[in-house]
Amino acid sequence: MTLPLRPDFFGEEPYGAPQLDVPIVLNTNENPYAPAPAVVEDIAARVRDVSAGLNRYPDREFMELRHALADYLAVESGVELPASRLWAANGSNEIMLQILQAFSGPGRVVMTFTPSYSMYSEYARNVYADFVAVPRGDDFRIDVDAVPASFAEHRPSVVLLASPNNPTGTALDPDDLRALLEASAGAGPQVDGRETDAIVVVDEAYGEFRRDGVPSALELLAEYPNLIVTRTMSKAFGAAGLRLGYMAASQEIVDMVRIVRLPYHLSAVSQAAALAALAHRESLMEQVGQIRADRDALASTLADMGLNVAASDANFIMFGTFADRHATWQKLLDQGILIREVGPEGWLRVSVGKSEENDAFVAGLKEAMK
Repeated sequence: MTLPLRPDFFGEEPYGAPQLDVPIVLNTNENPYAPAPAVVEDIAARVRDVSAGLNRYPDREFMELRHALADYLAVESGVELPASRLWAANGSNEIMLQILQAFSGPGRVVMTFTPSYSMYSEYARNVYADFVAVPRGDDFRIDVDAVPASFAEHRPSVVLLASPNNPTGTALDPDDLRALLEASAGAGPQVDGRETDAIVVVDEAYGEFRRDGVPSALELLAEYPNLIVTRTMSKAFGAAGLRLGYMAASQEIVDMVRIVRLPYHLSAVSQAAALAALAHRESLMEQVGQIRADRDALASTLADMGLNVAASDANFIMFGTFADRHATWQKLLDQGILIREVGPEGWLRVSVGKSEENDAFVAGLKEAMK
């Protein structure tokens, strides 16, 4: 049987980090702490309540959840937004796809600066857009002086910027972000003979883990109407299994994204579980503080071992460099420790785990480096 697969999918493999049954899993940047019993009980109670009405479609505008997300961001980042300027979907992955469906597509360009999240190219591919990756410098910073020329050459409809960046863990310099936003004005594709602004998406999937004094891009939303900031409940909230991502943007952008959403895309069960998690944000944020402290301690230990360590504002650390990083990765795996072989050649990435997992990783790495 011959099937009409899209030609650009020939030879492609589904995205995914290795999922192996080993004692210590530190490769997918998950929160190592399971939800507390009180959170689990609240989720179960709310899901039970909505289950009685599962014969009906869910609230397709999910305003209660959007209000709760707005309240959370006001506390977490000090930025107050009306609920109508928040939008949620099944993970930040679906948020990204909806953004590209609304603003990109055939004949348009999606741009990023590499190394960066490996899924960005697949998002672009899935909407038939061209993907342009501009290399970062050796320090993983973006050469903002060269950005206007890159924008003029490619006229991107959407620019994807992860901050903290994955896989490096580094956050965008605030001045660099402002320079990028300034350069994005009038830099998008022409529509009906008129210039457009490129949409700039700052992917803050790991935003809650940023160090003190590192601002969120949310603070710039009032100044730049073409800015979108995306977040997720997968990391800081320890709810990767929930699949709830969201974005903050201008009202015009949110309304445009709503055009491409699938009908009733966010289930009643997802909405109920997310509301329960948000109701316990104070206790969940305590876990974030612990992870940040453990990250800084682990980074210091790796540096003391003579390794290069990228400055991390995330819940993971990229370190290196190794002449044969795969051999080091394999030696760790042979000890039952799974990390990620990703990023520039010679570098590896480890997620921050519980204290005992971090200690086991350090001991295993010392053994692997002998």
